[in-house]
Amino acid sequence: MVYDFKKDSKEFYMPKSKPEIVNLPRANYIAVRGGGDPNEKGGAYQQAISVLYAVAYTLKMSYKTDYKIEGFFQYVVPPLEGFWWQETQHQMDGVIRTDRAGRQEDMVGIDYGNKSTFHWISVIRVPDFVSKKDFEWAVKMATNKKKPDCSSAEFITIEEGLCAQIMHVGPFDEEPKSIAIMDRFLEKSGYINDMSAERLHHEIYLSDARKVPADKWMTIIRHPIKKAE
Repeated sequence: MVYDFKKDSKEFYMPKSKPEIVNLPRANYIAVRGGGDPNEKGGAYQQAISVLYAVAYTLKMSYKTDYKIEGFFQYVVPPLEGFWWQETQHQMDGVIRTDRAGRQEDMVGIDYGNKSTFHWISVIRVPDFVSKKDFEWAVKMATNKKKPDCSSAEFITIEEGLCAQIMHVGPFDEEPKSIAIMDRFLEKSGYINDMSAERLHHEIYLSDARKVPADKWMTIIRHPIKKAE
């Protein structure tokens, strides 16, 4: 059988429509960092996605080449994911200070109407048997064969830990409605958001936006949390 993260880790990839708390293990990803409007045609975000998939599918199909990955088994490439933030400004003692995401008390909310200020780390998960050496081979192969310059790709490890998540159905600009539901759930459950420069707003895209109507897009929204003091 071909391994599928969505089927074998349903608690992380197929959450309920109601908020829930999960504890995420350490996982490895192909990543590309950038900023700007993700809807810009041919922009940095769309270029990053091309790089991610080029490397991801090179690794997936490695068994058909002379390069052998130790412990390899066939698998379905996991869905595209993204970590997002904007620079927030707040007034303190007459001085404008800027922080990266900030903790909850410093956040002024995400401005979905100003997408040009978005910062993002786009990622695709890889199985644990994929090493950094394997990743570097795939970057080289993808660049040579598929032609996009894949040098912007990174091999990163993330351990999200304690998080709240919810399945959002609908356009991305309507995410605040689902986030508000999740925030009310956290308040009742004795938790608060714990976002920082290292713990970011996280989205997992389960729908192909090119083929599925916007009102049916399925996106997992995940926020790092901690117990309220």
